[in-house]
Amino acid sequence: MEKLDINTQDLKDKLIYLNRVAKVVKGGKRFSFNCIVVVGDGAGHVGIGLGKANEVPEAIRKAVDTAKKAVFKVPLVEEGTIPFAVIGRYGAGRVVLKPASPGTGVIAGGGVRAVLESVGVHNVLTKSLGTNNPHNVVKATIDGLRQLRSVQEIAALRGKTVEEVMG
Repeated sequence: MEKLDINTQDLKDKLIYLNRVAKVVKGGKRFSFNCIVVVGDGAGHVGIGLGKANEVPEAIRKAVDTAKKAVFKVPLVEEGTIPFAVIGRYGAGRVVLKPASPGTGVIAGGGVRAVLESVGVHNVLTKSLGTNNPHNVVKATIDGLRQLRSVQEIAALRGKTVEEVMG
C-alpha cells in the first residue's frame, strides 16, 4: 500500500462515540472522556482514532490526530459499493459487509454507517453480530474494509490479466 499524504487530502471527521468514564479516588470521582472518531474523504480513504482526555474537545482532537495517521485506501466499485462480501472481526464483534445494487443505500447502523459513509460507499448491506460495543464494531468494520482488494490487485497476485480474472 502506498503512503497517503493526509495534509493534501480533504478529510472530514465524524464523532462516532463519546464516553464519560469515572475513576474513584480518595476524594471522590475523577471524570475523563474517551471518544472514537472516523475521518474520510468520501472517495475511498478512511481512518479511525481513539482519544482520551480530561476535557471533551481535547479527547476529540487527539482522536482526530490518531485517525489521520491511520488513513488507508479502500477499493470501491463504480456503482459506489464494495467489490465483494467480507466479514470483519475484532474482539467479540463481527460485521458482515455485502455489496448491494445501485439505489439500495447504506443499510447499516451506528458506527458501521459512519465509517462506510466516510469511505464513500453508497450501496451496501451490513449486519453487526456478537456485540454492540461501539469500539469493537467500528474496529471490526475497519478490519472488513482492510480485507478488500481491487480486481487489479487480485490479478497481480495470481499472475494473470484482469480479463482472465473476470472470466
